[in-house]
Amino acid sequence: MILKGEKGFTLLEIMVVVIIIGLLATMVAINVVAKKCDAERRIAMVDIRALEDSLELYKLDNHSYPDMEQGIKALIETPSTGQIPCCWNGPYLKKRDVPKDPWSRPYLYRYPGSQSDYDIITLGEDGVTGGAKCDADITNFTIEEESR
Repeated sequence: MILKGEKGFTLLEIMVVVIIIGLLATMVAINVVAKKCDAERRIAMVDIRALEDSLELYKLDNHSYPDMEQGIKALIETPSTGQIPCCWNGPYLKKRDVPKDPWSRPYLYRYPGSQSDYDIITLGEDGVTGGAKCDADITNFTIEEESR
């Protein structure tokens, strides 16, 4: 009920407020997406570092890294294929499951590696080799380059 002399908002005033709210929401969304990308990449880097540490412990006990057939799974359970380790003292990872990258895909493991003793790779958000920004591959040897 509007009393005499009271005025409501005009359509123009309401539209201006809606446009301002839309611009603010867009700016916030852009910043959140950028932060999400950075956070996922940092998580992948931390995971790869943890896998590297675990692989080094495995090598200390067994005198070599797990082969391709055994893969990263050799860090959480005694391998039953390939060259069976003599002195497996695992699990070498705190998690009782093979870790997945921030995009819910398994980390790729290659032994021998192309640029180091072994390669640990995640293909970024898009899951395709190559890419830039959020889609860029993260590997144990590119982490070394980024930290310099």
